[in-house]
Order: sequence, then structure tokens, then C-alpha cells
Amino acid sequence: MRILLVEDDRRVSAVMTTMLQKRGYAVEHAATATAALEAAPCDLVLLDLNLPDGDGLDVCRALRARNEHLGIIAVTARGEELDRVTGLRTGADDYVVKPFSMAELHARIEALLRRTVRQTPVPASVTEVGPLRIDLAARTVEVSGVAANLTRKEFDILASLARQPGVALSRERIMLDVWQTTWSGKHTLEVHVASLRTKLGDPGLVQTVRGVGYRLRAG
Repeated sequence: MRILLVEDDRRVSAVMTTMLQKRGYAVEHAATATAALEAAPCDLVLLDLNLPDGDGLDVCRALRARNEHLGIIAVTARGEELDRVTGLRTGADDYVVKPFSMAELHARIEALLRRTVRQTPVPASVTEVGPLRIDLAARTVEVSGVAANLTRKEFDILASLARQPGVALSRERIMLDVWQTTWSGKHTLEVHVASLRTKLGDPGLVQTVRGVGYRLRAG
């Protein structure tokens, strides 16, 4: 999960970047409105509204115009009710007033990402990828015509990967799809993936993408 942190205070941005990275997020920092608008695509933006070269509300408005599904959380010292209302009406999904705890910010990030997952279009009931036939409604899986007996979590992991075959999904994205949180035991996902590979009978179907997560072999 990639986060764009827009914050001009170097001390604050350094602390936030460290804490977010410890929670498994990839973080890009932008200290100005210009840098924020020139940054690479991301999954979520943490946006300070007081920037040295422009108003963060203008940045919010521009980002929202580019991508209506982008998660945006305003993180700012502007705490008046009018400021909150204006921020939300401009396009922010949530509004966090400084000072705040990282625990609260993390909870708000997860809540926003859960809403984003729920808004993802529902795929067709039956998905076929290579030798796999996955029936999402019946929650059954066949490998070359042979049924695979998966646990609920193993099935959910496979379904998450099957939505975008050939595309590398981050560990955080899969955790969010399956457990509705990115904060779990260090090896929880790895243990389930190992079991899933065994039951599918072809370890190469679920491929590890070093430094990112996993992908389902497309063919």
C-alpha cells in the first residue's frame, strides 16, 4: 500500500514516515503543493493543508478531480468546524486535527481503505485463470478439473489474487482484503500462502514478488 505524505514540516514528516513504514506502508514524501501534484500515483494521500506554495485545499480539489476513488485524509492544524466542513466538501474522505496519535491515524487509514475495498466492483461469479476455476459464489476451487479443499482464509487469499491475475499485490492489500486489517501476526499471511500452494499442487501458481507481496500466475 503506497501512501503520499504531503507535509512541509521536516520533523513531523520524518516521524510520520518512520511510523507508517513500521506498519508496512510504502511512503513518498512531498513538502510542497507542487511536489504533491507531480508525485507518482498512490493508494492514499495524507494531506497537510498549510503548504508553503499553496493551499492544501486546492491540492485536494485537484487530486480528487484526477481520481474519484483516491483515498485522501486531511492532516492539519486547522481544527475549526468550518475548516473540517470545507475540507470534506472539497474532496477529503476524512479529517484529522493535529496533534494526533499514530494509533488514531492508523485506524483512520484502515477504515478508509476498508471502504475503498468494499467499493471495488464485484467480479463475475466464476473466474478462470490458467488451470484454476474459482467459483466466488459457491466458494469452490478446481485445479485442472480437480477440486481443492481450501480453508476460508486460503480461499479469500486466492480470490484476492484472482481479481487481478499477473498483477503483484502488496502484503498489506491482501491482508486488508482477507482480514480487514494490515496489522496482524508477522507471518500470518506467509503461513496461509504456504498452505494454499500445497493444496493447489503447483507452488508456481502463487508467486512471491520480493519486496512487494504475491501475484497469481496469469497463464
